[in-house]
This record gives sequence, structure tokens and C-alpha cells, in this order.
Amino acid sequence: MYQHYKYMINILIDLMIYLGAALMVINIGSFISYARKMRNKQSWSEHYHILYIPIVLLVFFLLGYLFVGFFGKPDLMVAGILFFGSVFVFVMYKLIDRITALLMKSQQYEAELLAAEKANRAKTELLASVSHEMRTPMNVIIGLDKIALSEPGISDTTKDHLEKIGHSADHMLGLINNILEMNQLENNELPIKNEAFSLGDLLKQLETISGTLCEQKGLRFVPKFAPSASRIYIGDSSLLRQILISILENAVKYTDAPGQVDFSVYDVGNDGPLYDFEFMIKDTGIGMSQDFLPKLFSLFSQEDSSSTSRYGGSGISLAMTNEMVKKLGGEIRVSSRKDVGSTFTVCLRLRLSENQEELQNFDDISLENRKILVVDDIDENAEIVSDLLELEGAISERAEDGLKAVEMVRASDEYYYDAILMDLRMPVMDGLEAARKIREMDRKDTKDIPIIALTANAFREDIENSLKAGMNAHLAKPADTDALYETLKRLIGLYDKKKAKD
Repeated sequence: MYQHYKYMINILIDLMIYLGAALMVINIGSFISYARKMRNKQSWSEHYHILYIPIVLLVFFLLGYLFVGFFGKPDLMVAGILFFGSVFVFVMYKLIDRITALLMKSQQYEAELLAAEKANRAKTELLASVSHEMRTPMNVIIGLDKIALSEPGISDTTKDHLEKIGHSADHMLGLINNILEMNQLENNELPIKNEAFSLGDLLKQLETISGTLCEQKGLRFVPKFAPSASRIYIGDSSLLRQILISILENAVKYTDAPGQVDFSVYDVGNDGPLYDFEFMIKDTGIGMSQDFLPKLFSLFSQEDSSSTSRYGGSGISLAMTNEMVKKLGGEIRVSSRKDVGSTFTVCLRLRLSENQEELQNFDDISLENRKILVVDDIDENAEIVSDLLELEGAISERAEDGLKAVEMVRASDEYYYDAILMDLRMPVMDGLEAARKIREMDRKDTKDIPIIALTANAFREDIENSLKAGMNAHLAKPADTDALYETLKRLIGLYDKKKAKD
């Protein structure tokens, strides 16, 4: 019995020795393969020799296994240590290989992420450059068109031609804005403001704009607003305006006379100061098929080419509008029937302002005889802005660059200028540096004088940089004339109040 037991122990010892040796051969082969794989990596190209050290050590271990197996008489404990040593090396190799694979994958992800960020920055820089270069001539076209339309005694034919030029220029500007805003949405860079605004005033503006568009096309426009819509709320009024304008313009575009566009605003309930509104725009236009509705908010989606050639459109605006609504925490619901019409419902929650007297009305502020410094290095742009200001009776002076603007402000009497319109990209000194130097002057007026960025730089970063430099507002070229006048009146009105206190 003892002999049989001893015989079985010897077989087990031999088995563990030779299995350990075989496993060690596998380990050596695995480490050789690992060393070759790592040698091909650029980061190991000069240090790969160190990877052969464990291979040499494992070869000595293997020789030791074979020597013990052929010439030695190991006991069960020694055989177990040798066998499990091979198992340990095998497990360690698997762990090292797995960790290396994860690290390489992580490095690949990081490299891809850096490449994507670099490509994204390049795209943003390209768009910024293209935007600036396109907006500059667009500013001249739109500005001269508006000035020409204001000239007395122009013939009806000339007026018609100028209006068509204006419409085409506005359409081109809309496409430029759409592309830039879509880029901002993709990069999550679209700025969202939370400011007090009069929803009633906003709806009146939309009613006037949409009513005029409908009248020009021979359509009936029917507005209907809930009483609570006339109050003051907190939110992003410019984004809300853009959303509703986009849908209203689409409704008018795709509706033929005699048709109708309804614009209704419903108060569907509130939770304390939070009010839920439904902005419903209904038309009797060409409508859409049920098959197309799921694709409606996809970029560049259009149901058929015939409607595109007939009504125009790029297929961008609704996709962007949907993303903007999401940014505001709302949703769009759509129902439509082919050749019957469509209904778009924008559902948004707005916070009621605690102070219903919060907004100041500056409609009574006049720009008559106001002295405004126009800072722009391009002659045509400066002349157009000056002409637009002259239409409101303002007096403009011009600086060709930021340094000249700083010198003119420093040389002027306190409170000589009522506002400064500042371009950003200029030689000698840019608008940001000029604004900072004006704010740093040891004078009472320069701390509060309205400095408004009027520039072709229209990205979120540009707006943030303008505000950080001490500017009060940022208007993108070509600036909407009403927005220009409204911004000047509002900021000059606030400036007058500060001057009165001094």
C-alpha cells in the first residue's frame, strides 16, 4: 500500500514538473510575442530591449525545471512550487497583456479625441473666418440697400428693385446665420440667456412682422394671445423670437393665397411662478405626408424637390429650430395633412418675473444730436453705419482703428461721446484692447459710456470676449437696423441716468 502511494506521489511530482516546464515554454513564447508587439510601438522603439529581460529569466527557469526533472529528486512541495510558479507567470502575463491592451485602447481614444477636437477647432476657425469675410460685404449690401430705400424721390421701379435686393440679401444672411448657429448647437456653444423680457412686446413684434408678410402675400393672419402672455418673464427672448419667426415664416412661405395663418398662444397651467405655454402656429398651406413627418427635423430634409424649386428653402431652419427648442427645455409637436395644412406647437415653460415693473421703456429716448464714435477700419462699413445713424439725427465721428479711438476718447471732454460702436478685427489695435484701455482711463464717463461691439465676429466666444473686455452689448454685422437703434437707445438711456447722478 505504501509503495503504491509512493508511486502515485512520484507520478504527480513528475507530472507537475513537466507540466510546469511545458507551461513555462508557453510563457516564454507569449513574452516573445508580447516583446515583438511592443517593439512596433513608437513609444517603445528605443527601449524595447528591456522587454527581453523577463524572457531571459524565464529561459533560466525552464532550464532549472528540466535539470530538476532529469537529475534531481524533488519532493511534492518543491514540485508544487515549481508548477504553481509557472501558473503564476502565466496569470501575470495575461494580466499584463490585458492591462497593456486597455492602456493602448485608452491612448487610441485620447488620440482620436484630440484629433476630433483639433478638427473641430479648425472647422470653427474656418467658419469664423468665412463668416467674417461674408458678413463684411453683406453689411455693405444690406446697409446701402436700406439707405437707398430711404432716399426721397426714388421711382417705384427702383424701389421694387431695391426691395428685391434686400430680400435676397436677407435670405443670404439667414443662410449664413443658420450655418453658424448649427455649428454652435453641434458644439453646445449656443449661449442661453436668462433675462427679464416682456412676452407681450415680443408677441406684438411677431404679430407686426407676420401680419406684414401675410398681407404682402394675400393671406389672412389671425393672432390670439392668452391674457397671461402680456406679462414679464425670465428667459431667452431672442432665441424664443428666432424660434417663432422661423416657424411663422415657414407657414407663410408654404401657404398660397387665399389662405390663412393662425398664431395662438395658450396658457396651459402653472406651477407657482413657472408657466407652461403653447405657441401654436397653424396654416392652410401645402401640408406634409404622414411618411415625411418623422424626417421633418432632420438636417436638409425636404419632402420633394418641386416644393423646393417653387418655395425655396435649404432644409436647415426647422432642424435648427427643433434643437433650439430643446436647448430651452421645450418640445415641438407637429400635425399635418397633405394639401390641407400644418400645425406646429411649441411647448415651453417660462418663469414669471417677480418684478413686473422690471423692464424700462426707452422708446422716448431720441438719438437726435447724440455724438457716437464709429470705430471701423473699413471705409464702406463706417460710412454705412454713419449714414444709418444720420437717419435718426445722430452725429457720428470715425476712428480707423482701436488706437485712434482710444486717443480720440482721451482727447475729448468728459461725457462728450454718448456711445461707441466698436469693430473687433482691426489693425494697430483691435476692438477688445481698445475697449479695455477706454475702461481703464481715469475719467468718470469712460467707466459707463456704452461700448457696443459691431462686428462680423458672431460666435459665442466673440460675444464672451466682448463682454469680458468691458463692452455693454454685441451686435453682429450686418446689424438689424431696428436692433441697432433699440440697443443704442436702451444703453444711452441708462447712461443718461448715471450721468444725472454724477
